Amino acid sequence: MDTVYISHGSPTLCIDESIPARHFLKAWQDKALCPRPKSILVISGHWDTALPSVNVITGPNDTIHDFYNFPKNMYKLKYPAPGAPELAKRVKELLMASEFKHVDEDKKRGLDHGAWVPLMLMYPEADIPVCQLSVQSGRDGTYHYNLGKALAPLKEEGVLIMGSGSATHNLRNIGGKNSSVPSWASDFDTWLKDSLLEGRYEDVNHWDEKAPCAKMAHPWPDHFYPLHVAMGAAGENAKAKVIHHSWDMGTLSYASYQFTTATS
Repeated sequence: MDTVYISHGSPTLCIDESIPARHFLKAWQDKALCPRPKSILVISGHWDTALPSVNVITGPNDTIHDFYNFPKNMYKLKYPAPGAPELAKRVKELLMASEFKHVDEDKKRGLDHGAWVPLMLMYPEADIPVCQLSVQSGRDGTYHYNLGKALAPLKEEGVLIMGSGSATHNLRNIGGKNSSVPSWASDFDTWLKDSLLEGRYEDVNHWDEKAPCAKMAHPWPDHFYPLHVAMGAAGENAKAKVIHHSWDMGTLSYASYQFTTATS
């Protein structure tokens, strides 16, 4: 199973037909970008904890509406995908067998919008078990790459490992609906694409030193680190592929990537 990084951009992705990325995600199953997974592990930029945490949910996941001042109908949307307690325990087991010696279990938390918004479009039936793993924004890219590396066996167990964030994420510099893309956003976005397609994963791990306009593109790294987890899970010689690219509100890149593990 390949791993993926999905740029979920704005929460309005769940209702706004004018966002190109919405149509990309709605066509996910038609495009057959990956086999139907047995379960899905989402690493979302909207769950940020001091230590790695998994949500261990029996029964349907709650839908967390973790956004404010959006259209009222968005707060009525539900994505009651089953929890994946067995996957959560397996994630904890793999991480603790590696360098991550403390992994918390959250038995109440449902799915934040970094998980349910893209999944609602990709798998609208909400019948695939879903588990979430948190990011640690106080750590670095290499840490999250190694987090992914520890989870690599899941790919052979029918699990889709999906990082969910945004290729650029500076909410203080959002433009209007048809705003032009500023140079700092396009420079970072292009650097990221070139680095991934050329297999320069170490550069991406050290993005804050290597990338142009790094701190403008990601003043806080929570929406970028899910990429490192997906990248690490695919392995050091994995092949990256752009599966979607579009912009919204000038500075939000919806660049999304698929990582295919190298065959020996």
